[in-house]
Amino acid sequence: MNSVFSRIINKELPCYLISENKFAISFMDINPIAIGHVLVVPKVEVDYIFDLDPDVYHNLWDFTKKVSCALQKTISCERISISVIGLDVPHAHVHLVPINNISDVDFSNKIKITPIQLEKLAKKISSNI
Repeated sequence: MNSVFSRIINKELPCYLISENKFAISFMDINPIAIGHVLVVPKVEVDYIFDLDPDVYHNLWDFTKKVSCALQKTISCERISISVIGLDVPHAHVHLVPINNISDVDFSNKIKITPIQLEKLAKKISSNI
C-alpha cells in the first residue's frame, strides 16, 4: 500500500505539520469540518487502528493527547472531539476536532479554509506543544 498519509509521512506530499515523533505525525486536515481540525496518523501504514502493534497503538494515543492539549490551548472550544472512522483512507488515523456542542461533529459539512490559514494555525498549535 501507499496511502496519501504514507506519502505525507515520506515527504512525497506536503502537509501543514504540527508535530511528529518516532511513531506518529500530526497535521492539519485540508478538508476540515471545523477550524483546528487535526489528523494524527501512525507512521506505520495499517488500515484498521486496532491492528496496530500495541507499542505503536499506545504511543499513538499518548501523542494524540499531547496534540489535543495543544489544540485546546490554541482554539477556544468546550472540548476536543476524537473520532476514528477509517473509511475514506486505508491508513489508520485519529480526527481531533474542536467543538462546543454535539452538532459540531458533522463530517458531511466541510468548511473552506485557505492554505495560509492552515499554515498559520499549524504553527500556532505546534507552538503550544
